[in-house]
Amino acid sequence: MTDLYISVIGAGRSSAEQYSSAEEIGRLVADMGAVLVCGGLGGVMAAAAAGAKAAGGRTVGILPGHDRSAADPHLDIVITTGIGHARNLAVVSSGDAVIAVGGEYGTLSEMGLAAKLGRPVVVLDGWRVSRDEGSEGIWYASSPQEAIALVRQALHIRP
Repeated sequence: MTDLYISVIGAGRSSAEQYSSAEEIGRLVADMGAVLVCGGLGGVMAAAAAGAKAAGGRTVGILPGHDRSAADPHLDIVITTGIGHARNLAVVSSGDAVIAVGGEYGTLSEMGLAAKLGRPVVVLDGWRVSRDEGSEGIWYASSPQEAIALVRQALHIRP
């Protein structure tokens, strides 16, 4: 069986509540035995990586630039791209599911790319998207625990 990868996305600057939620999501991702993938920088990305590492998990950061020293210290593997925001595709493509915590326009772009790829997207305290046809593949959570439960449901993983 191949490893499970969960991408956690969100802004490089987050509120204290979003930081705490992302840190808890990181812990829960590690508890699932999944690899946490993120954009490798600050805010939500750093919080999720810190939470995963604190729980003994594995972490991967995909950076927009060429400088590995810009990466969060809680990352096991750092991938530099030099492609700026285009790295968003690599972040969401690397996950079997995506959890968005808060976020700005970069996060919104990642949500759209993930949905286009058919990756389940769970949003906590972030963008709400809607269309007349509905927004298939996007769920909304009210807590880190619910976000993980929705990922498990979307990926057909038993608790």
